[in-house]
Amino acid sequence: MTPFTFFVRPAPAGLAGLLTLPIHFVLRCLGWLAGMGFICLAASPASADLMLFPTRVVFEKNQRAAQLELINNGQESTTYRVHLVNRRMNETGEFTAADPPLPGEQFADALLRYSPRQVVLAPGRGQTIRILLRKPADLPAGEYRSHLQFDLVPEVTGASSIDAQGSKPGPGEVGVQLRALVGVSIPVIVRHGETSATVTLSGLELPKPAAGQPVMLAAVLQRSGNRSVYGDLVATFTPQGGMPQEVGKAGGVAVYTPNALRRIRLELQPPSGLVLARGNLRLSYRERPEAGGKLLAEAAIDLP
Repeated sequence: MTPFTFFVRPAPAGLAGLLTLPIHFVLRCLGWLAGMGFICLAASPASADLMLFPTRVVFEKNQRAAQLELINNGQESTTYRVHLVNRRMNETGEFTAADPPLPGEQFADALLRYSPRQVVLAPGRGQTIRILLRKPADLPAGEYRSHLQFDLVPEVTGASSIDAQGSKPGPGEVGVQLRALVGVSIPVIVRHGETSATVTLSGLELPKPAAGQPVMLAAVLQRSGNRSVYGDLVATFTPQGGMPQEVGKAGGVAVYTPNALRRIRLELQPPSGLVLARGNLRLSYRERPEAGGKLLAEAAIDLP
């Protein structure tokens, strides 16, 4: 990933101890980016690919252990720090930190143990993360969720230096290099006791897109029960007198507890020559194929 590089000139003689405007600018940029969790100084390249399998872990019934496989698919050795975080999902599917928990939120971090806490992956090599579940005897029935987070640990030697990148500061200048660090997280879900959920699709709309923008199908997934729902969305269009054709899809769409709904905006990509008019547009929500592919919800609208 291409770094951002700033060169900062120290204050002239007689202004010792004072910051010049460029330094103020850099410090403000550093503070903003650090607050967003995106940067480090003179960090190692964040271009290495981390592959994970599975992409979510679900403990059900009497299951007490699970494992996660990590593979470095990049060209450089990388180090990842592993930790549990609690996050809440909003109505549009975005995550934010859940600290402290709100009423109705149940997190799994206190129930889980995992090892190792940090991994070093050589190119093409893998590592197994083992996760153990410990449930207290008085645990109320329901679903508990946290996220296992993998944060790339910056390297500060070798090719990560500013000199090695070919952008050298001039005489009397200080080089500051910013790199975006890539992290990834997966949900770890614990279902205890009797859990169930139902889901419906409603509110299908096909707003006219702005110039140069893709066609978006709007819909609402409404969930009820004491567990989350998770599946794939597929949109099909059937022109009058024609055959159904897939025009859009999104995999791995969840509505997590305690959320009652999620607002969907699905980009449609109809085949060349197919006009989304004078026909029926249908949106289906199904379990993922590995879970059986059961139809969970469906809705349709007629397009003039």
